[in-house]
Amino acid sequence: MMKFYRNFEEIDRDLQIKKLQNQIDREQIKLDFNNVKESLSPVSFIANITGAIAERAFVVKAVNTILGITRVKKVKKSKDADARIEEKD
Repeated sequence: MMKFYRNFEEIDRDLQIKKLQNQIDREQIKLDFNNVKESLSPVSFIANITGAIAERAFVVKAVNTILGITRVKKVKKSKDADARIEEKD
């Protein structure tokens, strides 16, 4: 829809608004670019991976606690242990 202006003051006001919107958009692009650059830095990448691993471990532990699941440690059988068991019998 085309806007009709009654005087030059209205035109100047709208032009000023458009210029300010343009400046805001440029600053937003700069901020977004810097955010992307920071998120792709090695330190940030490692921190994100570490956080994800810690979060996953916390969730698994919470679910296991809620469900009452306990972790059973496997024990390797040794020949000496078998011999000791036979001696006791």
